[in-house]
Amino acid sequence: MDFALSPRAEETCARMWDFMREEVFPSETEHAAYLREHGEHAYPPVLERLKESARGRGLWNLFLPHLSGMSNLEYAAVAEISGWSPVIAPEAINCQAPDSGNMETLDLFGTDEQKKRWLEPLLAGEIRSAFAMTEPDVASSDATNITTRISRDGDDYVINGRKWWISGVADERCEIFIVMGKTDPDAPAHRQQSMILVPRDTPGLSIERHLPIFGYQDQHGHSELVFHDVRVPATNLLAGEGDGFMVAQARLGPGRIHHAMRAIGMAERALGLMVDRAKSRVAFGRHLSEQGVVQELIAQSRIELDQARLLVYKTAWLIDTVGAKGARTEIAAIKVAAPAMATAVVDRAIEVFGAAGVSDDTPLAYFYAWARVLRIVDGPDAVHRRSIAREELRRERPYVG
Repeated sequence: MDFALSPRAEETCARMWDFMREEVFPSETEHAAYLREHGEHAYPPVLERLKESARGRGLWNLFLPHLSGMSNLEYAAVAEISGWSPVIAPEAINCQAPDSGNMETLDLFGTDEQKKRWLEPLLAGEIRSAFAMTEPDVASSDATNITTRISRDGDDYVINGRKWWISGVADERCEIFIVMGKTDPDAPAHRQQSMILVPRDTPGLSIERHLPIFGYQDQHGHSELVFHDVRVPATNLLAGEGDGFMVAQARLGPGRIHHAMRAIGMAERALGLMVDRAKSRVAFGRHLSEQGVVQELIAQSRIELDQARLLVYKTAWLIDTVGAKGARTEIAAIKVAAPAMATAVVDRAIEVFGAAGVSDDTPLAYFYAWARVLRIVDGPDAVHRRSIAREELRRERPYVG
């Protein structure tokens, strides 16, 4: 098990750091100012400039191994760097959620026609997409609970249901939704669900509201949708009837690597800010960096950061070597470990900054909100702990006594 970066990964990370320092970090103020002036869901033009530059630098669609030539372990290091500026950097290199997961899904399961119509413009960064699974009236952490119906009617499917927390919808560039619903409620529990492609302008699909996260409205939004007799061609089905659960599981493995590494990047930036603040701020006659309690916050953050990174690297390595199915326990573990670590590290940074840490003068307040949300998206911590515990209870031991 060797986690040393390959020459290709080292070279790509160096280019990514150049991009971040030369263009991404300097663009954060312009990006935020544009949203304040034009509305929180407007699309700042600076992103198009960054995307064009990323293409020229060879930093485009790196998350897809057959396009980038990078393994999951190699890309993990790049994903961490993008997490230092999580609002801008992932989209600038066309590796943002939920589009990356949707592109992986279309790449794996889409027909030639579906790929031409939706995957190609997504890969080109011309449109955006959404993944509609979560529902307000059921515990969607158990996907078998999904109640949205996808009913066959001749050459069409008709969709009825309600979804919420659907990321990406507030951005008008979001043109296609991957919708999960039940095609056969009487089938075995994991064969009831299917996934289908629904264009944004399909009659009967309405966008009810955009939900804030701890008061923040992201540019891309997290929205509530209603599907009322939404009719799409049967050819819009992804894979086959009853394959929805299988498609969802295939989608989530690599995606959790991306989320976890971006959380680590956020935490690294928070730790850097904490250290700078501690070295420059004086209280009770000494710099904060000389106070034992602050040193403890810094040290514990470094320990937890490196622990989380190594666990994610192991998980990425397992996906590369034995596949997502063979890494299912580790995938669940990083989903718990990385966001919890990021929440703790950012919280410590806020403690060192004091009131400034909960303002918009630093990125810490947003980092905290998003890190806490990551403990819910793609399944809450409790669900993943349950999966890990079940595997542990089945594990054979060389000795008990």
